[in-house]
Amino acid sequence: MSIKKWDHYFGISLNTLLGLSLLGVPRVILHDLSLIKEGSLTNSLFVFIPIIIWIGYIVWKNVKRPFLSLVVIGLFYGIFLAISHQIFWDTAFNASIQLGGNLSDLSPLISSMIIRVFAFFSSLTTGVLVGVISGTVTSVIYFLKSVRKK
Repeated sequence: MSIKKWDHYFGISLNTLLGLSLLGVPRVILHDLSLIKEGSLTNSLFVFIPIIIWIGYIVWKNVKRPFLSLVVIGLFYGIFLAISHQIFWDTAFNASIQLGGNLSDLSPLISSMIIRVFAFFSSLTTGVLVGVISGTVTSVIYFLKSVRKK
């Protein structure tokens, strides 16, 4: 799909979708570097403020396809999440991770590769789910706006 078609189809530019998705990356990096702790107020702000901005921007700009746009933002966020986790893997995990059970005899390299692949797809799934939830919330807001106008 060409950039012009993309902009027309979504009602928002690809660069804007990418830019919005990047708002979630600082939390990932700060968390992987152990500069913020899960469950802290600071972490919560870094989690929810980007999502609120995503939703607010989509509603403010009255984007044609809010649900789909937010799923795409979530997908891009998931990609950035996955890449960031891979980059900061050794910092986030001080010791190598070894699989257990029947897989405990695998070499540490193979074990690490398996875990990293699963972590990558887990990050993508997380991003898409955040996009779906955000898109659902935004769709409800759009619905309530349309009911209010009538």
